[in-house]
Amino acid sequence: MELALNVSYVTLDGFFQVNKYRYLYFMIMFTVYILILCCNFTIVFLIVVEKSLHEPMYIFIAALLLNSVMLSTVIYPKLLIDFLSKRQIIFYSVCLFQFFMFYSLGGSEFLLLFAMAYDRYVSICKPLQYPIIMTKNTISIFLTLAWIVPSSQVAVAAVLMANKKICNFTFPGIFCNNTIYKLLCVHLKAQTVHNMVVLFNVAILPAVFIFFTYTKILVISYQSCKEVRRKAAQTCLPHLIVLISYLCLCAFDIIISGLESNFPKIVHSILTLQIVMYPPLFNPIIYGLKMKEISKHLKRLFCAVKIN
Repeated sequence: MELALNVSYVTLDGFFQVNKYRYLYFMIMFTVYILILCCNFTIVFLIVVEKSLHEPMYIFIAALLLNSVMLSTVIYPKLLIDFLSKRQIIFYSVCLFQFFMFYSLGGSEFLLLFAMAYDRYVSICKPLQYPIIMTKNTISIFLTLAWIVPSSQVAVAAVLMANKKICNFTFPGIFCNNTIYKLLCVHLKAQTVHNMVVLFNVAILPAVFIFFTYTKILVISYQSCKEVRRKAAQTCLPHLIVLISYLCLCAFDIIISGLESNFPKIVHSILTLQIVMYPPLFNPIIYGLKMKEISKHLKRLFCAVKIN
């Protein structure tokens, strides 16, 4: 009986008047998704093609943007299908997979920002040792750990839920996030502890290290010459903007998952969408405008397109 329950579908009940505004919702989210793909892939294309951008900092930026594209692809196609469907449903196994990918890639975002912070720290605070420390092997290790560590830890939570009986077949959201726990008949304390450990390992600990690193950079920059301060401001400010915005959105996700189902549906949906809309849409814009080298190559690319 438990197996039969766990292969059943659940109804996504977070959509607001989808029958009335389905085509409007579809066009808005389809446009956003296309913009996300175009903006992110443009920056990644520049980093891959331009040899002057083949440096650790830009490689980490490309990885962060690709991570955003993967995260968006986990959410947006299913959203678009739901907008055009008469019933907004999802198989429980697919819901678990979406939950797993959403939080795995979300954790990877923190660890990639962690790697970028470490790169800036070595570059500004230990410039002579930078070529020795930030080698291809170091970059590969950072990238591998950024994707493996969150996925391995979130996978445990997904497997635990897959083996639990579900009693509620109405999901109070538009995609499968932490609210998925409300579908279970019993919520074990061990699972809550594990979730807190995962949150600490892939979000809180990296965030603390990142803030500590940038504080150290600011102190050293303040004590150094004007050129060092300028370099620190140009390369660290975009990372800090991205980090702070992502921390705020993660806080939104934690708050939303704890809200009761009688919370206004339209507000609940809008807050949920912020998490999957702002980072992938604005990160490439921030890096494209604030990173001098990327901005320079972007101008060249657009000028070449206009001439042709």
